[in-house]
Amino acid sequence: MKKYNWSIIGSGWIAGEMADALQAVNGEIYAVSARNQTKLKQFAQAKGIKKVFADPLDMINDPQTDVVYIATPHITHYQFIKAALAAGKHVFCEKAITINDQQFNEVEELARQKHLLLTEGFTLFHMPLYQQVQTLIKAGNLGKIKMIQVNFGSLKAYDPHNRFFDPQLAGGALLDIGGYAAAFARLFLSQQPNNLLTTVDFADSGVDEQSGIILKNSAGQLAVISLSFRAKQPKRGVVSGTKGFLEINNFPRATTAQVTYTADAHQQQQQAITVGDEQRALEYEVEDFQRYLTQGHDDGQLALSHDIAQILSSVRTAWGLKFPGE
Repeated sequence: MKKYNWSIIGSGWIAGEMADALQAVNGEIYAVSARNQTKLKQFAQAKGIKKVFADPLDMINDPQTDVVYIATPHITHYQFIKAALAAGKHVFCEKAITINDQQFNEVEELARQKHLLLTEGFTLFHMPLYQQVQTLIKAGNLGKIKMIQVNFGSLKAYDPHNRFFDPQLAGGALLDIGGYAAAFARLFLSQQPNNLLTTVDFADSGVDEQSGIILKNSAGQLAVISLSFRAKQPKRGVVSGTKGFLEINNFPRATTAQVTYTADAHQQQQQAITVGDEQRALEYEVEDFQRYLTQGHDDGQLALSHDIAQILSSVRTAWGLKFPGE
């Protein structure tokens, strides 16, 4: 397999985890860049990255860069994605890939025009467990899928100057953790939702603190999502069909699904599916992305991200929530 030069924008914890995954799968990282020069130098030294750029745009335009990995606050993703695609680079970007569907549509079209790969960092799309679960569902073992339920709650200390609660940085639960919940729901819906009900409680800073979201598509499938930023919830997803249901805990990086088959209202049979390694979650992402590069397509992942971006924007529209500059 061809070796690609990956360059990283960002120096936070997720960039650090991805650097470890890249080194495990691909070997040496070509370069790194970040706005904070002190953190940049510390990051490069800790990860053994020899080439350092003070300006991310200089790194993007370096002819030796093949793939740009973006791990900055999501308010900056749009500008970096556009610059990287315009420079002819493939892009792997952390979620939320953009802050709204208009931005997403623009970078999606640019990637298509440039014949480049653009991928959003949803670990659940790459965990081996989900491949087995999808095979089980496609075989009809759960019958017709009717209902999906997703819970995701974090307990963040309230600070209006922290990116989680700062509207200037597109803060709030929806774009931070809601993308994963929407990704889980969309993965198991047979088609994109066309009906939405939602309610929200805003933090004092104006961003969404907690919300309930109900999605429905024309096949009659429902997805119910519960998000919170000041109340811990289990990262739990449930997919229910006419012949049974499955439960996945810690769903973003899950390795086990508990399947319950319901022959009727009174008889149940259970099965556990265990596959994969949680510690290799980001390595699976890298492996899949490099496979995409080799085969020339992404197995439809960007199309799922398109639908997720549309769902998140529709939810914010229903709330009447806009970020500065939108």
